[in-house]
Amino acid sequence: MAPRLLVVDDERLIRWSLEQTLAKGGYEVSSASLGEAALAAVREDPPDLILLDLKLPDLDGLQVLRQVKELSPHVQVLIMTAYADVGTAVEAMKLGAYDYLPKPIDFENLAVTVRNALEASQLRQKVRLLSEKHLHPYHFERMVGTSRGIQEVIAVARKVARSEATTVLIQGESGTGKDLLAKAIHYEGARAEEPFMEIACTAMPETLLESELFGHERGAFTDAKTQKKGLFEVAQGGTVFLDEIGDMSAGLQAKLLRVLEERSFRRVGGTKDITVDVRVIAATNRDLRQAVESGAFRKDLYYRLQVVTITIPPLRDRREDIPLLARHFLGYFSREFKKRLPRLSPEAERLLVQYDWPGNVRELRNVIERSMILEDAGELLPAHLPPEIAPLSASPAIEAWKFQLPKTGVIMEEVEREFVRQALELTQGNQTRAARLLGLTRDELRYRVKKFGLGNRTEENGGGDFQP
Repeated sequence: MAPRLLVVDDERLIRWSLEQTLAKGGYEVSSASLGEAALAAVREDPPDLILLDLKLPDLDGLQVLRQVKELSPHVQVLIMTAYADVGTAVEAMKLGAYDYLPKPIDFENLAVTVRNALEASQLRQKVRLLSEKHLHPYHFERMVGTSRGIQEVIAVARKVARSEATTVLIQGESGTGKDLLAKAIHYEGARAEEPFMEIACTAMPETLLESELFGHERGAFTDAKTQKKGLFEVAQGGTVFLDEIGDMSAGLQAKLLRVLEERSFRRVGGTKDITVDVRVIAATNRDLRQAVESGAFRKDLYYRLQVVTITIPPLRDRREDIPLLARHFLGYFSREFKKRLPRLSPEAERLLVQYDWPGNVRELRNVIERSMILEDAGELLPAHLPPEIAPLSASPAIEAWKFQLPKTGVIMEEVEREFVRQALELTQGNQTRAARLLGLTRDELRYRVKKFGLGNRTEENGGGDFQP
């Protein structure tokens, strides 16, 4: 797409000569004779670069510059000024102008300065995107697992990443990592230096989702006080990730189909076609084929989306990956919480592997985070797991003390009596502490003391007698 330039000068001949010269250089050029007209153009559809005369009939050039930078900070501005106004031009550069061109314009110098300004803008954008990529390193290596299912997913995704334009449909239950896979495809691919924009199609009403995706013109609806670019425009050259696309309304499905077929769309309330070059990655936890058969999803859009379909298996179908994922999250949260990396006990590992994980990897991550908060002994035990995973898990104290049942069996009343006796002995007859050791209330302990004939001991440190 050719860079778009806006020439702002009240002299018709200068505007015409600049338009002709720049158009020959391969640029898309428009012009305005007034400051207000230039600002209106920026509000409607910001250009890549503005050539701005400091002397305009309606507004001061510096005033126009300030408003341009408020409306669209990334637009490059070149100031055109007479030699006598060089001081003002320098002031304009302090306000954000890239450079200034003295009048009369040297067209050879003009071509070089415009090219340099555009290259500087592109470089700044790339640095920003690379910085974001460094902060969010989404790569296939983050897809933890050695199971055949997940390795097949990664193999297909790597091939897709090398293709710039292929549309991808990612299927899988909630929590399987569809968003992580979409980001890995983007950041491992040829579009990695361009924007990655994502949106959940279930998160907002239809009209708001339409505005977020395609943008809107000023006055398109009651609250549309300014023109706004949508995700497809902002993601130019990059990727748009549509999460839970199966919940998209029929009207928006039609607009999305046009983007995929014609690579163009119109903002809400707009009449101008906007051409875009983006890769679309869609994800769903629904069976889209069934939705097509029921009429809830467009058949033509379905076939457009499923150029390549990747299905991420649920965690219960790749149980061999659960210990790897658990240790991965243990490492992550030990760094996050600045704690020593705990050992995963064999019994806790067994419980994690046998659990069905309806929330998949997201649920496992949350469970490990919870366990890391509770763990304080250097080992993750069943007692640190939530009850739905370890409903009968014992306390850490019981884990450390193993009771071996004799082959001849036991009389439970005798076992209970012995526990009460030992608790009283350990606490030197202190009723409150003994009850706490046994997980009983004071009254429950007093009942057992009387029942087992242990009431001839006197409670110390409180002077109370165990006899009722």
